[in-house]
Amino acid sequence: MSQRAEGSGCSQSREAPHTDRGPAETRIKSDFQSSRRTLTPRMPEQSNDYRVVVFGAGGVGKSSLVLRFVKGTFRDTYIPTVEDTYRQVISCDKSVCTLQITDTTGSHQFPAMQRLSISKGHAFILVFSITSRQSLEELKPIYQQVLAIKGTVESIPIMLVGNKSDETAQREVDTKVAEAQAAAWKCAFMETSAKTNSNVKELFQELLSLEKKRDMSLSIDGKRSGKQKRADKLKGKCSIM
Repeated sequence: MSQRAEGSGCSQSREAPHTDRGPAETRIKSDFQSSRRTLTPRMPEQSNDYRVVVFGAGGVGKSSLVLRFVKGTFRDTYIPTVEDTYRQVISCDKSVCTLQITDTTGSHQFPAMQRLSISKGHAFILVFSITSRQSLEELKPIYQQVLAIKGTVESIPIMLVGNKSDETAQREVDTKVAEAQAAAWKCAFMETSAKTNSNVKELFQELLSLEKKRDMSLSIDGKRSGKQKRADKLKGKCSIM
C-alpha cells in the first residue's frame, strides 16, 4: 500500500509540473509575439512633412544658410556638420505642414547617409561658394546621384545656390558660369549671403514655389506676395535670378 501510494505520489508529482508548464509557455509565447508587434518600426517623419535636403562641400556655408533662415543667426566660425535636421511650420494646401530641412555633411565619408537623404527628400538645395570653383565642381556627382536615385528631376524642385555673394573680391565663379550650370541641370539658380542675410528667405520661398504637387508658402496665413505669384508661373522652368 505504501509503495503504491508512493508510486502514485511520484506519478502525480511528475504530471503536475507538466500540466502547469503548458499555460506558462503559452503565456510567454503570447507575450513575446505581442512585444514583437509592439516593436514594429515606425517612420519618424509625419506624412505631411516636406523634406528639403541641403548639399554642398565643406565650408560653403550650408549650415549658415539654414541657421540664418530658421533661427535668424549667423556664426563666423566653421564647425563641420555630420547631419542636422531643422523643422519649421509652413503653409501647405491651405493648411499647415512641417518643413523639414536636413543639413548634410560636406564630407564624402558617409555615402549611405547621403543616399538615404536623397531617397527621402522632396526638394534639394545644392550650395557652392562663389569664392571656390572647386565647390561648384563637387556638386556635379551629387546632382548625378540625385538623378540616379530619383530617376528624373523634372518634377523635383532643385535650387543651385552660390553662397558668400558678399565676398566679391574673392569671387572665382562668375554668375554666368553658374547660370549656365543651372540651365544644364534644368533647375533654378540664386546667389545668397548668409552673412548679410541676402536672399536667404527668398531662396526657400523660391524652392517651395517650384513644387508642383502642393501649393506651399512660408506665410502661414496663406497670403502670397506678387513675387511669389510670379514664381508660380515659372514652375517647371529654370528660373535664373
